[in-house]
Amino acid sequence: MTSKSWSKRSAVACVAISLATASVWAQPGPAMALLDPADAAWWQKAGGQTGWRILVPTAAADAGLDKRILSLAEAVREAIKKSEVDPARIYLAGRGPTAAAVFYTISRTPDLWAAGIAVGGSPQPAIDTDRIFAVNFTLAPVLWVGAGADDEPTAKKLSAAGFNLEYRSSQGLTNAAVFEWLSKHTRAAFPLEIDCETNSPTFASCYWIQMAKFDAGERNDVLASTRIPATVHAALDLGAFQYSTEDPGPGLLIGTLPKGYSGPLKQGDRITELNGKSIENVRQYGEMMTTFALPQPVVVMVRRGKENLRLETSVVLPQREAIISARVQAKYLAEDHTIQIVSRTVKEMRVTIPPEWAEKSTLYWNGLALEDIHTPGCILLSIDKELLNASPCK
Repeated sequence: MTSKSWSKRSAVACVAISLATASVWAQPGPAMALLDPADAAWWQKAGGQTGWRILVPTAAADAGLDKRILSLAEAVREAIKKSEVDPARIYLAGRGPTAAAVFYTISRTPDLWAAGIAVGGSPQPAIDTDRIFAVNFTLAPVLWVGAGADDEPTAKKLSAAGFNLEYRSSQGLTNAAVFEWLSKHTRAAFPLEIDCETNSPTFASCYWIQMAKFDAGERNDVLASTRIPATVHAALDLGAFQYSTEDPGPGLLIGTLPKGYSGPLKQGDRITELNGKSIENVRQYGEMMTTFALPQPVVVMVRRGKENLRLETSVVLPQREAIISARVQAKYLAEDHTIQIVSRTVKEMRVTIPPEWAEKSTLYWNGLALEDIHTPGCILLSIDKELLNASPCK
């Protein structure tokens, strides 16, 4: 592995970095957070002289993505508490199949990260969860190092939708350029302006605001949803199988199968034909599936070692549930000591006031005022019949 440039290897760009062990630290430094602990050895082996720490979740790999995100968030907070890392310089990283998880994780927990880096892969699997909100990347941008022909057009579409994303090709991209990009992004504990959207009370933290209770009746047309809509993909009714997006083909290489999978596929199989038409690669498969507007029976051919299997199955179209989200937008105006908060679908929130904001400040939430704030700390706010209630957080 060279430390001079990024190169394409198995369609994944590689970077050489150094991640020092905790024993050599003299003071809190930057950290790279990884959702997949199996990637830690790859990053460590890369080598170099940057001295970053790796943070990984303790949750099992099959625990589910949301549980692993919560576990990683806990690992980050614990490292900050122990002064092992600089909270302003924690970066989320993923490569290949885990690159999509970078986009998903930042959308779920935007206020933990200075920035994210996704090497190879594609954000599309994250987008197709219907849980990617563009506004959550305002203060946590992502550098996507692409390796595919369709990557740059995808990045342009996301940027046009308000996504704070920078795309770079792996060709000729140096380690110095990558770490220069990362180092210019830092996380402020109390940004003067914040904006977050979520569909889950479990993932409702927004820097110095914690959305505590949702109420769909608390509408606010001023705050539109920034959700990146999922692509409705037709799928083969062969169970919840996953295939490698990095494999060049032919066909689809079946990767991880979920625990308890009872379908006809096995790990390592290749789906090579659909209704008598050869599947050259992942891209062609995606194009073929977009031609299905209605469910219908189909025949697929599967290569298993030297054996070719004929499977009769069907194409199904997923039913998407309506997404109800909550959004909070807030800013602190230092010149007149005012905290302005606008929200949608939020009935109760916790607001943490830093000492420098607590000098006779006035807080406005959706037009309701809380005057003469003198004490820093956490305030529990709730709206009840157009009244703003406030009390110290428990």
